[in-house]
Amino acid sequence: MPPYLAGRTSEQDELRKFLGQQIVTQNLVLTGLRGVGKTVLLESFRPIANSLNWLWVGMEISERTTHSEQDMATRILADVARVTSALVVRETTQLAFGFASQERVIRQPLTYEVLVAKFNHTPGHVADKLKDTLEFVWNVLPQGGIGGVVFAYDEAQNLEDHKQREEYPMSVLLDVFQSIQRKNIPFMLILTGLPNLGPKLVAARTYSERMFHVLFLEPLKDQASREAIVTPTLNPECPLHFSDEAIERIVFMSRGYPYFIQFICKEVFDIWIAKIRAGEIPSVPEDDIVRKLDSDFFQWRWSKATDRQRELLQVISTLENCDGEFSVADIVNASKEVLKKGFTPSHTNQMLGSMANAGFVYKNRYGRYSLAVPLLADFIRRQTAEGANLQAQ
Repeated sequence: MPPYLAGRTSEQDELRKFLGQQIVTQNLVLTGLRGVGKTVLLESFRPIANSLNWLWVGMEISERTTHSEQDMATRILADVARVTSALVVRETTQLAFGFASQERVIRQPLTYEVLVAKFNHTPGHVADKLKDTLEFVWNVLPQGGIGGVVFAYDEAQNLEDHKQREEYPMSVLLDVFQSIQRKNIPFMLILTGLPNLGPKLVAARTYSERMFHVLFLEPLKDQASREAIVTPTLNPECPLHFSDEAIERIVFMSRGYPYFIQFICKEVFDIWIAKIRAGEIPSVPEDDIVRKLDSDFFQWRWSKATDRQRELLQVISTLENCDGEFSVADIVNASKEVLKKGFTPSHTNQMLGSMANAGFVYKNRYGRYSLAVPLLADFIRRQTAEGANLQAQ
């Protein structure tokens, strides 16, 4: 977590608005490129929800979680149990005929084992079992003191149905929560993921467009970037402060992406301390930081691309609009200029599809594409220039 979260108050206000729903009809999707601060913002939501008496469950979704419907159900029950096992819950029992129901307190916590037993003894498919178990959880929670339960899942772009195996974990998740919310049970989903998350949700269930409000996180504005850089150094115990010139260089180098701001500031801070101790004049070592950023952030992603995918990405990096939106036609025309053998429209479409699955690009609602990794075009141009220099030598 960064020492100071800058520029995200409007998103936090959105959360408060949705937690104020009398009947939960809208859930949240936080999406954006890597490094834009989705996970950090999601973590900042937790204390806000808790302050409004909402319980918070969830964690990062791995590919293993979405292997099957049973795996998805197990993940949800395990997450719920982390919260309910610490609560004293209530149960309503029916006495002999003619008597009113009587409420008694169960001292046994609602553990994972209890939830799994309830799940296993419920007839029907996985979705039926999960709906019944989650309804049971809400019915026995202490009423009045709990506003609802937030189910928050990070890296949700890993959610996926598997038609070839007849396993539909993503569809089960959507079906279960739509059913529960129709019964006025205040359970809310917050999913965080890359931009391909939205299309995957719609592909699984078309009604998911009505279930979710999408917050697309943009890079920080310059003023918010400066706040993210400066505010942590205002602590009286902080031994260093950035000059105005250094602040502007970090803002420019990071392009407003919180991950890069934090990465660069840490590197500058550590290097400055070392130089001051050595009696040297501190400065922003841009080349050294860029090389380390290439190694730590970009290189392993680049290594996952095939040779032909790298060629296509190199073509994209030559486009004037490479950091925004580009079309298949843009790529095809540029490839004729920079490659001996250019790309055809059909080949480009096919490759963009596979590259979207690999997390290099994503398709937006206008039928145009964007790079899914921030500042990737800059990295590719550095790689291309370095390769050209080696060939020249």
